[in-house]
Amino acid sequence: MDTKYLLRRLFVVVFLISLAKSYGQDLHYSQFYNSPQNLNPALAGMFNGDHRFILSHRDQWRYVPVPWTTFSGAYDRNISYAKSEKTFFGLGGNLNYDRQGDSRMTLFGLGVNGAVHRVLSPRLIGSVGLNLGFASRGFNTKMLRWDKQWNGDIFDTSGGNATSGETFQNTETVNFFDTGIGANLRWQKSSRTNLDLGVGIHHLIEPKTAFYDENDIKLPKRITLAGVGNFQLTQKIDLQVHILQQMQSKYNETVLGGLGKFHVNQQRGKELEFHAGLGYRTSGSLIPTIAFQYKNWYLGGNLDIDSTPFNQTLNSSRGAYELHLRHVIQNVKPFRFKNCPIL
Repeated sequence: MDTKYLLRRLFVVVFLISLAKSYGQDLHYSQFYNSPQNLNPALAGMFNGDHRFILSHRDQWRYVPVPWTTFSGAYDRNISYAKSEKTFFGLGGNLNYDRQGDSRMTLFGLGVNGAVHRVLSPRLIGSVGLNLGFASRGFNTKMLRWDKQWNGDIFDTSGGNATSGETFQNTETVNFFDTGIGANLRWQKSSRTNLDLGVGIHHLIEPKTAFYDENDIKLPKRITLAGVGNFQLTQKIDLQVHILQQMQSKYNETVLGGLGKFHVNQQRGKELEFHAGLGYRTSGSLIPTIAFQYKNWYLGGNLDIDSTPFNQTLNSSRGAYELHLRHVIQNVKPFRFKNCPIL
């Protein structure tokens, strides 16, 4: 039998075993800075504009029998506070859908994020945020094969071997409420020179996610530490640097990188930017990234070039791709309307 086929089937077996012991699944975008509400609820409303729409998609492991597919949609806005020139609010919502492997392990989540932003000084804005959400997690056993079905040569799903012999008390689906909090500090010198430093704590109440009623398995807290800075170098060139540290139970990952931003056209009403850069994930992935921004439309894409031991065994470097589409609406302000202090 082909060696690569055996390795892939082994990977499937290991993956299925991990499902029985795993706490859950969390999203991990390489372009984390393009999914702000998933990163930190304190970032809701933290942008230059009035309404922001974001669509995100990630696809990985497509060439083996256990692909991961992730979709996200988000909307947020900032709201000025009539009684204070130094306080404004952010309100938003996001939807996440994630499906993994032959079992079609699926996570569907809806969340609402609220944030309070306070101008601390002419160059500092402090923010705190709260996330409230509902999620459903489940899988489909129809495409799976079990030890009971192995006859020594093949998986026999006929007759009495058609069933798995397993009983899932939660009918292969579990629903739970989710919460999170976050804080962020923004330093801004101008619209092209600013720095965000933030911390988010997700799954604050550690909801129960077990498929067996007798198992008290909970989704552990996930802590994110993130920094994203944009610095104007010349009239036409900016540099973005970004770093993310995520910790969840005994697992952690670091993503870091940078982008050069080239202002191709700075004429008002025809603004055009081209971004190009490289990132790195400590699990062993290089992340080449490009993006285009035309006026208030943004499209960014990247590849994860994977050098994990599994890929090296298969003589492959294929990992994942990501796409992020963003649109910002800026309303025309009436005379004497208080503008949001974000440049």
